[in-house]
Amino acid sequence: MPGPEEELNRTLRTLLALLGPLLLVLLGVPALQGTASAAPPAGQATRYTMTAFTNSSESNMYVYDSPDATGFSLRKGPAYTPPSGLIRDPSIFKHTDGFYYLTYTTDWTGNTIGFARSTDRVNWTFLYHHTIPISGLTRTWAPEWFIDTDGSVNIIVSLTSASTATHFAAYKLTATNSALTTWSAPTQLSGIGPNHIDTFIVKVGSTYHAFTKNETTKYIEYATASTLTGPYTMRRTGDWAGFGDWVEGPALVQLDNGGWRIYYDGYRAGKYWYSDSHDNFATWSSPTEVPGLSGFIRHATVLKETVPGGVTLPTNTTRSLRSVNFPDRYAVVRSDSLGHIDPVSTASSTAVKQSATFTVVPGLADANCYSFRDSAGRYLRHWDFRVRFDSGNGTDTFNKDATYCARPGTASGSVRLESYNHPGRYLRHYGYALRVDLYQDTDTFRADSSFTAVSPWA
Repeated sequence: MPGPEEELNRTLRTLLALLGPLLLVLLGVPALQGTASAAPPAGQATRYTMTAFTNSSESNMYVYDSPDATGFSLRKGPAYTPPSGLIRDPSIFKHTDGFYYLTYTTDWTGNTIGFARSTDRVNWTFLYHHTIPISGLTRTWAPEWFIDTDGSVNIIVSLTSASTATHFAAYKLTATNSALTTWSAPTQLSGIGPNHIDTFIVKVGSTYHAFTKNETTKYIEYATASTLTGPYTMRRTGDWAGFGDWVEGPALVQLDNGGWRIYYDGYRAGKYWYSDSHDNFATWSSPTEVPGLSGFIRHATVLKETVPGGVTLPTNTTRSLRSVNFPDRYAVVRSDSLGHIDPVSTASSTAVKQSATFTVVPGLADANCYSFRDSAGRYLRHWDFRVRFDSGNGTDTFNKDATYCARPGTASGSVRLESYNHPGRYLRHYGYALRVDLYQDTDTFRADSSFTAVSPWA
């Protein structure tokens, strides 16, 4: 059982999650609507594609993808080098014509943004430079795609006419044809400023949520509006989310469990971070470095898609979970209700075989994920990141604690099981004890967190 300190920590986290939305209401921040999300059904998978320039080159773009928005694998690097200028701040989206499009910063100074196109996210063709029709522009930075719910294709870009990199304001451009070759005149976003750059917008329900860097204080701040062009109301300023200072390039993506992940560039420290919110942007998880990429990538954006494929488990059947890197050991529940991986063989007792046998059922929190029930009717769940087996109590917290989403494992036919309510944490063994630990970009972690569902021992 967890100790008093662990129970207190869990209680405090629960209270914070409950109070977070109330605090936003008191601060006048609109509650989010329509944030429901779910993992893809069998035969489909979530894919997150990241495009970034790097510390080693501002003229080369790298492409990565991930099944979980945490562990990214290189698809190609460099994947695109423009015919001239830079490719800072590359932003990606998939258009209704089936092509992927980039827009990006073409140089430190000037009045243009660049465009490129791809059929496969990996091989890119330069399209053109677009000149922003504002007289006297000195810097045109960080264009970001924003696709509105009416289908309009927009770019949010930071512009200044100052002689130095100051006094930036956010502007909107809207495509005026489906080929994305002609654009409206720029419209300034009212209420964001003065001197804010790298503005990234998401829309939830009828509210526009803007995350933008205050170039004076070096913090990422938060604003909302009822229309894309504003007026925006600055809701949270300073280090309101614990992201720290000297950070920039916020980019958000929604996770399968409905939460939101923000990626951002800790450029002064040479780190790249992510943080999650599951309570209407009120509170955020402790910043975590993007595994394997922090210190290398700069100002990325991430595109989420549902694609064919993925890994699945048979539901409403009994299975045993065999460790990939310790194939004589299986996930078991011991007499103290804690999860381990223990040796199991034909010579094992009936009780041992029974302890390694579970019924795989649709996830209690998301039917497209999975829960695991033992012969006593208890569910495999995490409690302060230690795995144990408890009887279900019907609460939202328990159902989420007992739900895991399948990701590809290291061996053919194997899976890794990601915590539903703590994205980026995986069921893994450590010292033969089962835990849910943060993903690490190591072969050892990937093997420790890979299991094969095999015929049941009992």
